[in-house]
Amino acid sequence: MAEMAAPFAPARRGAAGIVAPLAALLLVSSALWLFQGLGEGNRGFILALRAIKLGGMMTVAAAVGVSTILFQTVAGNRVLTPSIMGFDSLYALLQTAMVASLGAAGFAGIASLPKFLAEVGIMCLLATVLFGTLLGRGSRDIGRTILTGIIFGVMFRSARDLLSRLIDPNEFAVVQAATVVNFARTDASLLPLAATLCAICVALAMVMAPRLDVLALGRDGAINLGLRFRRLVIATLGLVAVLVSVSTALVGPMSLFGPAAFFGLIVAGIAHGLARSYRHAVLLPVAALIAANILVLGQMIFERILGQQTAMGVVIEFAGGLFFLFLLLKGRIR
Repeated sequence: MAEMAAPFAPARRGAAGIVAPLAALLLVSSALWLFQGLGEGNRGFILALRAIKLGGMMTVAAAVGVSTILFQTVAGNRVLTPSIMGFDSLYALLQTAMVASLGAAGFAGIASLPKFLAEVGIMCLLATVLFGTLLGRGSRDIGRTILTGIIFGVMFRSARDLLSRLIDPNEFAVVQAATVVNFARTDASLLPLAATLCAICVALAMVMAPRLDVLALGRDGAINLGLRFRRLVIATLGLVAVLVSVSTALVGPMSLFGPAAFFGLIVAGIAHGLARSYRHAVLLPVAALIAANILVLGQMIFERILGQQTAMGVVIEFAGGLFFLFLLLKGRIR
């Protein structure tokens, strides 16, 4: 038994050797961001606001990192990210439709919790219909599912643009404010619920990690090893849907922030490069920690060093484009 367990010992030590430094870096960067520039004002009030903002960043980071790794495993492609499935466009369409039907005053008067639950429910319902209907026809329809998600995204974006042209310019300003990611507006009353949902999904993904390793071998290899392929694919995509829906409803559509396609691409690429392993028990926590470090350090640089003179999303978009070209030139895209 000792000889059989020996090959796995280096992998466990390697995982700890990656996760521990990333966690330490996140702890230090979070402390620096929380306590920098407090001054002589009401420190308790400032720290409370920053703690809420930090909690939002952590929740979104975990959701983006884990959902990207899961989605790439199902798709069998290291370039695709959950943002192509149209969730962000659906969220923007929902905000525009509510402003168009209720007006700016009615939209502002909607209670945050019912609004959050409705947004998460609608986005998860779309995912259920999309994944359940298409994948229910056969386990080979993953490519068709992704293509359908892209088409839905284009449809939602077009409908949102149409509604945006029909509403009053002042109401359009409200829509713009509601569809741009802003961690400063993280609702303290929603954060515990969103963080709990995200934590449950991450925990389930970690429990599924050994089967996800088999899933990464592809359909034929996974089935030959006795994996219930279709059931695991639907369960994995369900986790992706919840993670993306929760993070989007909490702070807004990440595709307008980075975009999310590039942010998730960067996070997943760095995670694979650092972990040097296909084991999801390593990749999932590494991806979540990398995403959190990028958001916290990026926010600190954006606020304190650059003096909020540029948008963090511009930097991520530029870096993500370069990283995509790097993968293309290195032949890593498959």
